[in-house]
Parts: sequence; structure tokens; C-alpha cells
Amino acid sequence: MWPIIMNAVRAYAPYLVLPIAAGVGFIGYNFETLVSDRYTPYRDSVVERREERRLEEVGEQTESIKEHKFVPKTIFEKNVSPGLRKD
Repeated sequence: MWPIIMNAVRAYAPYLVLPIAAGVGFIGYNFETLVSDRYTPYRDSVVERREERRLEEVGEQTESIKEHKFVPKTIFEKNVSPGLRKD
């Protein structure tokens, strides 16, 4: 008798599991709705925050534009690692 029941369960597994999964999902969704806080505070966009941070960094590191320290004298000074810089 058990082999017949197991074959029937194996054949009709999707029809048995789908309603159970739907019920569990429905209950979980409603439980999460009751428990969770849906308020999300407003924050500036990532692009705006990045631009503000970069402006602050530039404000701290401003050099005289007349000195042109940001322009490399040779191509070898263009992408020098921080350990090899001569500052």
C-alpha cells in the first residue's frame, strides 16, 4: 500500500506543495506587514552625496592654481603610487 501512496505523492507533489507554499507566503507577508515599520526617511541621492563629499575634499586640498602642482612634469609622474611620491 505504501508504494502506491508514495507514487501518488511523487506524481502530484506540485499540486500538493503549491497551496501550502501559497498559504505560508500569504501568512508571512501579512505578519511582516504588521510587524515592520514602513517609514523610510528621506536621504539625498548617492550622486548628490558623492558630489558633496568630493567638493568637501577638494576644499580641504586646494592648492594654488598658478603653481600647477596637479600637472605632471613628465609622463612617469602621472600614475605614481603613494609610496613612491616625492611630496
